[in-house]
Amino acid sequence: MVLNFLFLISYFLFPLSLSAYDFGLLINAGCGFGNAVSEDNAFDFKVDIIPRFSTLIGDNGEFVLSAGFSIGKEQDLFYIPELLRTEFSMRFGDSGIRVGRIGYSDPLSFIANGLFDGVQYYYNSDVGSFRIGAWYTGLQYKKRANIAMTDDDLLGISIPVSYDDFFNTYFASKRAFASVGWEHPSIGEFLHLNTAVIGQVDLNGSDADYHYHSQYVILKAGVPIDNFLMEFGGSVELSQIVAEENKFNTAFAGEVGLFLLFPSRFNSRLSFTGTIASGMVNDSIGAFIPITGKEYGYILKSIIPGLSVFSLNYSSRFDNFFSGSFTASYFVRNDLGTFIDYPVSADYEGYFLGPEVSARMTWSPASDLQFTLGCGAFFPFLGDAGPKEKIKWRVDLSVILSLL
Repeated sequence: MVLNFLFLISYFLFPLSLSAYDFGLLINAGCGFGNAVSEDNAFDFKVDIIPRFSTLIGDNGEFVLSAGFSIGKEQDLFYIPELLRTEFSMRFGDSGIRVGRIGYSDPLSFIANGLFDGVQYYYNSDVGSFRIGAWYTGLQYKKRANIAMTDDDLLGISIPVSYDDFFNTYFASKRAFASVGWEHPSIGEFLHLNTAVIGQVDLNGSDADYHYHSQYVILKAGVPIDNFLMEFGGSVELSQIVAEENKFNTAFAGEVGLFLLFPSRFNSRLSFTGTIASGMVNDSIGAFIPITGKEYGYILKSIIPGLSVFSLNYSSRFDNFFSGSFTASYFVRNDLGTFIDYPVSADYEGYFLGPEVSARMTWSPASDLQFTLGCGAFFPFLGDAGPKEKIKWRVDLSVILSLL
């Protein structure tokens, strides 16, 4: 329905230049072994087939269409069709509009980040770039959207897709959100500012146990000094939990990043990042709940509510063909009730989950072919939240092939 509407707009309102079209096909195949996905050591694989099409519309418009089909095995065999980026865009000098399934990321990239169905208008000026948009999430594949704001959302994501009950098991949580943002790349030729205000409304209907509405004020700043970059950001969340007794909460999140580029032929970078999201403090200060659940960790893959994550990363491009990275992270609970997944044990009330280390090596023998080998492990015995839990580990190999 949405695609038909976009094609009709393109056909009747703008001259379609068929001489400027582009087709492509991306194949991303990967397999892994370890106990990070299942309780016991097991083999898993996934193949993504992503065709794309784009064409220019007149002198200032473009239409992009991409879809995906995934087949793989974790605990069970699965196959998932998806509509991916599907965007109609028009430019009008310093401004423009985008409509369809388009990408959006908040300044901190962990509150709302991904593809969403909606519309966005932007305006670029000497005093910065202004953006305003509105989106809906309920037509996306649930694991791609990864919206986990409530217990009902988490349960919905965990249920496998059933083609006998497709409409109740495929789609993401039904939410709408709007954003107003402003960004300036260089205030006084040294300060990069990026800010946004987001409002989110729960549209899941009367079947939900409760409804979670939220608003976010976000600010991020960056200061480059020669080969060194400092980034600081934070967000305040105001939330309304609508149930038999309504509750109002305030929550906080912050982020710091320090990046050092080494001026050498290896194009190396050393970075330290820290992300903190409040847990339950009292009746007024609650857990910080983002709209999309960005995953932290190569093994743990935890979402941020109630957690602090500190990471040290070194990455380098050795030559035109080889690059690699090494990451060490540590995970800490900010309260004892928000995060209760592995490795948290009922026998312990510790805050320190433990460290994780991972490494990746990438070989690109051609511009359209890439191989990546990765490995990692999480060590709960170096924390006090579940020190007797087993070590989680994984080794994986992926291949990306771009055709046409």
